[in-house]
Amino acid sequence: MKLKLFSLCMVLLSGFGFAQEAKTISGVITDQNEMPLPGAEVKVTDKEIFDVTDFDGNFTLENVEEGDVVRVTFLGFLPQEFTVSQNNDYTITLKEDADQLDEVVVIGYGTQEKRDLTGSIASLNAEEIEKTPTANVMQSLQGKVSGVQIVNSGAPGDSPTVRIRGLGTFGEATNVLYVVDGTLYDNIDFLNTKDIKSVNVLKDASSSAIYGVRAANGVVIIETKSGRKNQKPQFEYDGYTGFQRAQNVVKLANTEQFATMARESGSAPETQFIENAIQRYGRSRINPNVPAVNTDWYKEILRQGLIQNHSISASGGGESIVYAVGANYTGQEGILDMKNNYERFNIRSKVEIDLTDRLKMGVNSIFSNATKYAPENGAWFRAYFAVPTMPVIDEMNTEAGPIRYSNAQLLGYRGTQNPFQDLTYNENRQKIRKQLTSAFLQYELIEDKLDIKTTYSHDYSSLELREVNLPYTLGNNFERRSSIKRENNNFSNQYWDNVLTYDDTFGDHDLTVMAGASFRDEASNRFEATGFDITGIGLETSWYLDFADPDSFANNVEEIGRRFYGLSYFGRVSYSFKDKYLLYGTFRADGSSKFTLDPWGYFPSVGLGWVVSEEEFLAENDVLDFFKLRASWGKLGNDNVAPSAGSNTIEVVTAPIGDQPRTGTTSTSVFSNNTWEVIEEYNFGLNLEAFKRRLSIDADYYIRDTQDAILPVYIPIVNRSVDRNSGVIRNEGLELVANWNQQVTEDFSFRIGANFTTLKNEALEIEDDRGYIDSGSAEFRQRTIEGGPLLGFYGYERVGVYQNEQEIAADPVAVENNLVPGDLIYRDQNGDGVIDDSDRVILGSFLPKYTFGGNIGVTYKAFDFSVDFYGQTGNKILNRKRGEIIFTQDTNMDADLAINRWHGEGTSNTYPSSAGLRKAWNQRLSDFWVEDGDFFRIQNIRLAYNIVADGLPETRIYFTAEKPFSFFSYNGFNPEVSDGVDRQTYPVPAIYTVGVNLKF
Repeated sequence: MKLKLFSLCMVLLSGFGFAQEAKTISGVITDQNEMPLPGAEVKVTDKEIFDVTDFDGNFTLENVEEGDVVRVTFLGFLPQEFTVSQNNDYTITLKEDADQLDEVVVIGYGTQEKRDLTGSIASLNAEEIEKTPTANVMQSLQGKVSGVQIVNSGAPGDSPTVRIRGLGTFGEATNVLYVVDGTLYDNIDFLNTKDIKSVNVLKDASSSAIYGVRAANGVVIIETKSGRKNQKPQFEYDGYTGFQRAQNVVKLANTEQFATMARESGSAPETQFIENAIQRYGRSRINPNVPAVNTDWYKEILRQGLIQNHSISASGGGESIVYAVGANYTGQEGILDMKNNYERFNIRSKVEIDLTDRLKMGVNSIFSNATKYAPENGAWFRAYFAVPTMPVIDEMNTEAGPIRYSNAQLLGYRGTQNPFQDLTYNENRQKIRKQLTSAFLQYELIEDKLDIKTTYSHDYSSLELREVNLPYTLGNNFERRSSIKRENNNFSNQYWDNVLTYDDTFGDHDLTVMAGASFRDEASNRFEATGFDITGIGLETSWYLDFADPDSFANNVEEIGRRFYGLSYFGRVSYSFKDKYLLYGTFRADGSSKFTLDPWGYFPSVGLGWVVSEEEFLAENDVLDFFKLRASWGKLGNDNVAPSAGSNTIEVVTAPIGDQPRTGTTSTSVFSNNTWEVIEEYNFGLNLEAFKRRLSIDADYYIRDTQDAILPVYIPIVNRSVDRNSGVIRNEGLELVANWNQQVTEDFSFRIGANFTTLKNEALEIEDDRGYIDSGSAEFRQRTIEGGPLLGFYGYERVGVYQNEQEIAADPVAVENNLVPGDLIYRDQNGDGVIDDSDRVILGSFLPKYTFGGNIGVTYKAFDFSVDFYGQTGNKILNRKRGEIIFTQDTNMDADLAINRWHGEGTSNTYPSSAGLRKAWNQRLSDFWVEDGDFFRIQNIRLAYNIVADGLPETRIYFTAEKPFSFFSYNGFNPEVSDGVDRQTYPVPAIYTVGVNLKF
């Protein structure tokens, strides 16, 4: 019996020992780019066996058994499990978790989990930004962020106009604040898109309030790329090259159309000018009644421009240091056929060092050196009006020099018209240098809970401008002197921020408290001088003031400087209870030297949030993954306005009193003792994720009032306008964003997204004795009235065109004004039977009522394809280049006018006749000159192919078509006009590039 029992025990022990045989395994953890992941946790589930990967991503686990399940986790990546088998060596590749990467959002002076936000913040990652081949980061945001209007400029090196939630004031006070790695800027034309990790747009007052006076028009926070601790050096090259070309080129009237309109106009001189062109250049073989020359001036001044961008960077880190360094070259030729291009070279470094376990320091530095040859935009205007009956070069014009350009005056016209002297004999060079540096020290007073951070930033930039006008003659006694203008501008903006942050979690409570102070010192200096009659003008070495006539400097030298100071104190509380009840509050006290009457302003904000999906009644649902309701209120001050200024004047006057001349004095005061513009905003929103986070929806409704808006108020006694706090401007709208992302199979995924924005811009109050504020010129009036938009176009509404004599005879207005068929009919707004100033109305605003954008993307194996689109509607554009026929009536015009003009009964009920275009009645500002600015555009098409192979760096080859197709009815190159007035707007081109990205 004992023997049997002993044998049974031995068998059991033997079996147990075989099943529980322990061993040691090892391996490496990498990302999808085969880069090792140091610091990843590798743990056997249900056992206290774990390891953390080293610098090279290696791990070792002892005493594991076959069948054990090992779980690998790393911040920003999806967890992965594997089962221990007979193998002892493992290579595990983790995939990035897009949801987790987006959880933390950069906000003012810190970060916050996305789920805890109570304000309206839009985020974009690097991939979305890099799609756009551009020298300016903000152009990449067009159509991608609801509530943000980006108006691009086609000129190389120019920055776009950026408006967040409408327009609440005049002038420079509308500028957006940019924050790059914690440093404040007015412009980010120095930043390379490849250096950017993320962009966050703070749209509502509650989110922006922590930045105080600089943030009144919204904030764009940009975080640049950095290395990671214990990361091997990673090198990256990205470069593309391509070309840009004008699209939707305006068709100008050709020679036959122009000659027909000239003869129809009833102007004997214009008819004679056509005959003069025939005599000088000969007759057309196709139509002997018109000259042989048929010049398309837009075609002549346009060209294709090259574009290229090259970036190289290195990033990595050790146990106590992380770094990222890089260099970038950007080159872009303009599409205007002259010396019109932009070059920029950047060097960037970003280093953070752990000096001790609690003390950390960091230094960010960017040096940018750019050269821009600005276009002579007057060429667009001249080309529009240049008659097609003369050539670019006129060999018979022997008096012209150095080049024998044609001169319309030789045909009888008043102006020279030829745009090529602008392109050839003018040069505007700008050298732009920027040194941007910030350094910080951060110390943990209480580990993982309380820290203090002090940051010093200095933004120093210089702009050296040289405008040279070369001498030339065009014949007909037209001769221009040479001149040179030199201008030096220096800007120095310094900031010193000190921030104390307490962060703690206890029970169901999460609390973050922040308090800080900020000092700013902003200074600038401008020196300008102009001289004439340069000696040795043919040599660029003579393009200095020393070579100009010394006597010509009189009254042509100017120097001006400014300096402003600001001191601010601010605080913030962010509180979460059970991850579902959210509270966010800020308070900021700002002091500004710009306001002498009241230098201090106090601006609070508060936000509330409710994560409904955390409630028990939604705990078991299979549809909603996340659902949050939020509301916020806040106030912001705006000191980005002209400082208090004005004049007190005493004047000696003589006036007749009792038939006798009497001498005395008069005193007037137009002093502008302004104080803060205050933006008060309410925001209500929701965030929703559903269907296993495939669907996401964000919605916001806001009311944004600019109180005490500084507007130009008319002072009758001195017959001038002075900027004063004098109105309330409201912007109100709805913003919607929806996205669907789905991984269909391991090789195939797709994404669809769309955003939609509404905007109502309205002046609620205007404190002006006239009840309105005028802008623009007398001929092209813009007016701001209560109940209307800012800077609304102000003129007459058309009803139609008089078609025959019977209509003329039946209308007393037509009879009274000696009108004829082909003249415009205006609406009698007040029904008094007279068309006069009282019949003018607001014809619309240049601000769009609706904007929308979207994207479609597909990924299949190594291929990635995406299409972005963008559009807007409800805005108006003043076609001033067309309207300036009131000043220059013997010039050309566009083909649309020539084709659609009234030239007989029934031919048009919209356009006047050729003769009517030259009549003052039809030249009044009306909705004939104010056109719809609606458009739809294919914004970006991108196709990429990824190559991952042993022995090769990770390679991505891509093709991009930027703005290849645009659809609109406006009679211009494009409907993107920042202020809505199109006189000589630089066209926004289509851009086609091919590029490669290498990582090794």
